[in-house]
Amino acid sequence: MLPHSEACVRNQAAILDQLAQIFTAPGQLLEIGSGTGQHAVYFGAHLPHLVWHTSDLPAHHAGIRAWLDQAALPNVQPPLALNVESTDWGMAGLDGVFSANTLHIIGWPQVQALFAGAARVLRPGGRLVVYGPFNYSGQFTAASNRQFDQSLRQRDPASGIRDFEAVDTLAQQHGLHLLADHAMPANNRLLLWKRAD
Repeated sequence: MLPHSEACVRNQAAILDQLAQIFTAPGQLLEIGSGTGQHAVYFGAHLPHLVWHTSDLPAHHAGIRAWLDQAALPNVQPPLALNVESTDWGMAGLDGVFSANTLHIIGWPQVQALFAGAARVLRPGGRLVVYGPFNYSGQFTAASNRQFDQSLRQRDPASGIRDFEAVDTLAQQHGLHLLADHAMPANNRLLLWKRAD
């Protein structure tokens, strides 16, 4: 049985609209935290000019492989066992790195490692795209985000919705410059950074 995330179904069209504008040329993209695998097959089908590399912790690989096997897309690659805290992701010169709904799940040290690793594997001029909820000036953008944050922290005190300013500062420290901050449905954002040329 295929794993299923209703959130993926709800947000995939809106995210695709942005990705299609960001990645217009053929290239290689790494998805960090592929989860169920639904995003990979949806975006891979609609963006055939991109080679989409899936990744996640090994516990999620069976579900990702099930989606990939069903879709049989030549441009979507089997999942890599990626621990963001590793100093060697086994890739380099990528045109893009994409991650959806991960920064509020992992701890801050892992967020720091994700940005360091993304900067390391992106080619000069490569793009980092992050989707999810963010706070601004330490404030929640909606009551639903406040409730979501509380539920996250009850499950894992190290998790929680991140402050945009802290994340952008982290990106800048690794030579990633903010190009866009797009409002998305359901009080989410899509953040786009470019690695320095």
